[in-house]
Amino acid sequence: MDQTAFMIGFSIMAIASLVIYATGGKQFPSRHHTLMHASVPFIAATAYLAMAMGFGNLQLDNGVTVYLARYADWSVTTPILLAGLVMLAFHEEGKPGEMGGFLTAIIVLDVMMIITGLISSLAESSVAKWVWYLWSCAAFLGVVYLLWGPLRAIAATRGRAMAAAYNKDVALLTVVWFIYPIVFLVGPEGLRMITDPTSVWAFLILDVIAKVFYAFYAAGNLKNALSQSRYEGSAGA
Repeated sequence: MDQTAFMIGFSIMAIASLVIYATGGKQFPSRHHTLMHASVPFIAATAYLAMAMGFGNLQLDNGVTVYLARYADWSVTTPILLAGLVMLAFHEEGKPGEMGGFLTAIIVLDVMMIITGLISSLAESSVAKWVWYLWSCAAFLGVVYLLWGPLRAIAATRGRAMAAAYNKDVALLTVVWFIYPIVFLVGPEGLRMITDPTSVWAFLILDVIAKVFYAFYAAGNLKNALSQSRYEGSAGA
């Protein structure tokens, strides 16, 4: 267990949560995005503190440590990030039932991805481990399809500025999220090509990008899109 990495992760996430809220927009339609993005690193900070204190660190018979708090974190924070993308794609328009359908589908796939990934990490049978890993990847591909298929098409109908903001956000998050299963694959829970401390640091870097950097990046994209939309609206009036 790399307690230093966990405490650094806790500190970064805790401070980032406060800064994201303090600097984020407090008026509609930015306010709910600020609240959601500020909550993500707060949840992650809780998970990192738990891992640093040894809570939920499960030692398997094969010597591999499974960090249950990490999966608990992902099962809550990734749906929040996805919900933000769905709301950005619709941008306060569309029928509630339609947006609710996309939210339900993408969150179910996402949570199944996390749960099956956890099952894969706990499986000591090689066959079971890779069956569950592949099933987790299948759920992830379902999430990617919804983001880049129907949701991207919906965002395109909200104007060039909002579509551009959505495309930038989803591109960054997709690239970062594609690296997570690779780290899992080569880490102690997978092929054991890298050590546990190395995988802990790798996940920490990915978490900082996906939960902290992404929050500021998405806020900037939304602010620019709203400004551009207002400009285009006044120019066309």
